[in-house]
Amino acid sequence: MDLETLTFEEGDGIAVVTLNRPEVHNAFNTTMQEELRQVWHSLRTNEAVRAVVLTGAGQRAFCTGIDRSEVPVEEGEYTFDPFTYEDPGRTIGPRSQGLWKPVIAAVNGMACGGAFYLLGEVDFIIAADHATFFDPHVTYGMPAVFEPALMARRMPFGEVMRMTLMGNHERISARRAEAIGMITQVVPGPELDATARDIAATIASQPPAAVQASLRTVWASRELATNQLVDLGNIFLNLSMSAEALRGGQEVFARTRTTPPTIR
Repeated sequence: MDLETLTFEEGDGIAVVTLNRPEVHNAFNTTMQEELRQVWHSLRTNEAVRAVVLTGAGQRAFCTGIDRSEVPVEEGEYTFDPFTYEDPGRTIGPRSQGLWKPVIAAVNGMACGGAFYLLGEVDFIIAADHATFFDPHVTYGMPAVFEPALMARRMPFGEVMRMTLMGNHERISARRAEAIGMITQVVPGPELDATARDIAATIASQPPAAVQASLRTVWASRELATNQLVDLGNIFLNLSMSAEALRGGQEVFARTRTTPPTIR
């Protein structure tokens, strides 16, 4: 793909997708929206890629949402028609585009507003120690609707409500985000890229059918009743399990470890 607003790297079972508009804090315009949709679709059928890292270029921001220079203006007035409005973030997330491979977000700097379309659809988030999270919608006269709805699945109710209502007047630090379970790890900025790639490589080293079936089952657990989840889990189990997979798993189990497992 010939990409204008993203960079794409692939190798050793992982892909790294980088939002590449650092001059505007990696805000997404219509071109980036379309390119993200194309990348997620291409990864669905790319069997060489088994895990993905999503990050942003530069040290200042992961993403600051929609590029406000593209907000429609007619004769000096902002325009909005609720009957024809199409949510600009609905096509940029991996899950909304049917990608069910592990996606890890590596946040380096600010993540705010429309960035939560992306962060709400990744599997987990790690962040640099200087990263911050906030939602400025209400400060700028816009209701915060879709973004906090996505993040409510990652954050305690009071935390997402406070972030929503405080707008641009308060930011959540990386350490606070880790403490409330919004992100899973904080690392020094210079170590973020390598840490994300190492995690993705570890996930990619494992049998992809088992990984994808597990991923889909855990996502489903957030929306289904227990009996529905058990039924769906049995389907995923049957789809991903085989005699060959069991033999391979037994070989891994029997193999002597040369290095200790990661403890965090």
